Amino acid sequence: MHPFDMKTVLLAKHAQHVVLIHFPIALFIIGVLFDLLAQWRKQRLLAAAAYYNLLVAAIAAIPVVITGILAWRLELEGQRLKGILLMHLVLGCVSSLLIWIVWLIHVRTQRSQGAVLPGYRLPIEAVAVVIVALTGHLGGFLSGVNGPG
Repeated sequence: MHPFDMKTVLLAKHAQHVVLIHFPIALFIIGVLFDLLAQWRKQRLLAAAAYYNLLVAAIAAIPVVITGILAWRLELEGQRLKGILLMHLVLGCVSSLLIWIVWLIHVRTQRSQGAVLPGYRLPIEAVAVVIVALTGHLGGFLSGVNGPG
C-alpha cells in the first residue's frame, strides 16, 4: 500500500469520515466563537461570519454522518455496536442535530426583519460545543490518535 495511491485514498473503508470530520467541527466552534464575539461587541459583521460558518458546518455535517455510518457498515460489516463506538455514533448524531438546531435558530432570526437572536441560543451553543468536542475525543480513541483504538 502506497500513501499516495489514489485508489487507497479514495476507496479506503473509513478514510473519508476521518478526513471530513474536521471541517464541521472547526467551522461550528469558530461559528460559535464569532457569535459570542458578535453578542459581546454588537458587531453585525461578526454575526454574519458566525451565520456563514454555522451554515457551512451544518452542510458539512451531512456527509460526515453518512461516511461515519458507511464506515461502520463496511469496516465492521454492520455488527452490533457497543462501548466507545456506540457512544461515538450516538453523540455524533446528537452533535449533528445540535449543529443544525443552532444554525436554524440563526436562520429564523435572519429571516425576521429587525429580530434579535434569542438569548437561549447561547446555552444551546455551549452544550453543542461540549458534545461536539466529546464526540471528537471519542473518535480520536477509535482512530488510535488519543490512545488505544
